[in-house]
Amino acid sequence: MPRIYVSNLADLDVHLERVRPSHLVSMLADDEFPETPTWMATERHLRLQFHDIPEPRPGQSPPKARHIRQLIDFAQGWDSEAPIIVHCFAGVSRSSAAALTVLALNNPGREAAAAQLLRARSPHALPNPLMVGLIDTELGLDGRLVDAVGAMGEPDFSTMGTLVELPAKL
Repeated sequence: MPRIYVSNLADLDVHLERVRPSHLVSMLADDEFPETPTWMATERHLRLQFHDIPEPRPGQSPPKARHIRQLIDFAQGWDSEAPIIVHCFAGVSRSSAAALTVLALNNPGREAAAAQLLRARSPHALPNPLMVGLIDTELGLDGRLVDAVGAMGEPDFSTMGTLVELPAKL
């Protein structure tokens, strides 16, 4: 079964070696992006540079519609034959929103189930609200993803740092 993994930056190298994904999504702000693994084609590593902020702030780069469009296009190019890893700095916000993007693409109409699964597997998940709104708009979900994330409840940060594994199909 195809898998989506959510990681933080600190543990990414260990997870890459263990999981050996075919695709990698890196979302960071001013941090140095990890190198593409030697076994992975360069075009299978998407690098998106923006800050993890819930709303635009002076001096910081918020996620924009173009970033979300790149993420969607990249995720649609994932053949699900091998795992995909999405990561950000902490593995909490941007990467959780990206995982929801992949889940939404693979499970149309099941946004609530995707958000519930993310909460069950990743108690620390706190999907970036600005990204979630942009994803909802780009996918034409009429607020369903925003509502699903809103219904997830409060995160439990005691599980931070763990690799999160999600099935691509619900």
